[in-house]
Amino acid sequence: MSQTAASGQEPAFIEVGEGREARRIAVRARAGASPGLVWLGGFKSDMTGTKALALDAWAAGHGRGCVRFDYSGHGESGGEFADGTIGRWLEESVAVFSQFCSGPQVVIGSSMGGWMALLLAREIARRGGGKAQLAGLVLIAPAPDFTEELMWKGFSPEIRAQIETKGVWLRPSEYGDGSPYPITRNLIEEGRNHLLLGSKIDVGCPVRILQGAQDPDVPWKHAFALVHRLPAEDVVLTMIQDGDHRLSRPQDIARIIAAVAEIG
Repeated sequence: MSQTAASGQEPAFIEVGEGREARRIAVRARAGASPGLVWLGGFKSDMTGTKALALDAWAAGHGRGCVRFDYSGHGESGGEFADGTIGRWLEESVAVFSQFCSGPQVVIGSSMGGWMALLLAREIARRGGGKAQLAGLVLIAPAPDFTEELMWKGFSPEIRAQIETKGVWLRPSEYGDGSPYPITRNLIEEGRNHLLLGSKIDVGCPVRILQGAQDPDVPWKHAFALVHRLPAEDVVLTMIQDGDHRLSRPQDIARIIAAVAEIG
């Protein structure tokens, strides 16, 4: 199936949260054989990006299940981006995984989605006994703890002061339409409840990491810091010397699909 055909699938919607916290989450779920694929996108990205559509098309061509969705404040989902936090988006990831997945799943997380994938794995292990299990993780330029390590610690005193006093800073962007996007105090402070790199991360499944050495947003050293926190067995880091943050070139897509197929 072509990527165009894959993107023509209409979304389903689920409600996550209660009362004032309720938001409508858009999900595209393709039925198919196990292990299925679950896509977790990045910060300010959506489920119709190049990598997401390529994986969905591959899954369709191989009869495999595939689930994609947009976090609140992203893409076709409801809610405001400025209201988003790591915990809020994790709650949505868990809800989608619980409602739409059955049997073993390969979870593919890109950038922030890599952090989400690791948090989701921990939550699945904590809950135990669900209808869906992890077959493995494929992490693309994973950014665990990015709100602290890659944002807050790198911000100038002026930017920190603006976030602390005004509650928000508009960060310039080279992605999407180029419009600046809000970095809120709540995003930074709530993110500290979900930090992973300070201790061992036991995901209980194979992990494949793809990292671009020319990534300006998630430095390659961040991937090494993550690998040192993962179990030694069945964890493979692939460094792409000329790769950027997106890793959306045809050769990058081929590497991502090969990692998914290897686990499957």
